Amino acid sequence: MQEPSEPGLPETVLVDPERHVESFRQAREARRSELVEDYVELIDDLIGDGGEARQVDIAARLGVAQPTVAKMLKRLCEEGFVQQRPYRGVFLTEAGRRLAAQARERHRIVERFLCALGVSPETARRDAEGIEHHVSAETLEAFRAFAERRGGA
Repeated sequence: MQEPSEPGLPETVLVDPERHVESFRQAREARRSELVEDYVELIDDLIGDGGEARQVDIAARLGVAQPTVAKMLKRLCEEGFVQQRPYRGVFLTEAGRRLAAQARERHRIVERFLCALGVSPETARRDAEGIEHHVSAETLEAFRAFAERRGGA
């Protein structure tokens, strides 16, 4: 027997196949873009902090092997987000800088929302790292508005 849902929330029921497919498609797309966004945001941070982003530094910050970073950098080059220069490091293209700024803003909104809920700043920072990639524009806007109303902006 199914427990009644909370007042104001719809009961949990199996949705129609088209809506179900769309939900899973959205989640798959978020997972695909999550890694790209994390890389360009980190590259932008490294450039801002030290003037360059090197493969070894990216690997150290992400806790992955350098060949993993090399493979991802190749993909980012192919997608037009970064340029690699021999013996110089990695640089963002204009598209990469825009994507990094968008990812950073999404992270900031989610982090402020979590803090407005009473989550500690350190936990909010860590949790926002995953959540930021998986919410719609509508949900992100609701997070932003809530945090502003609560004084978290």
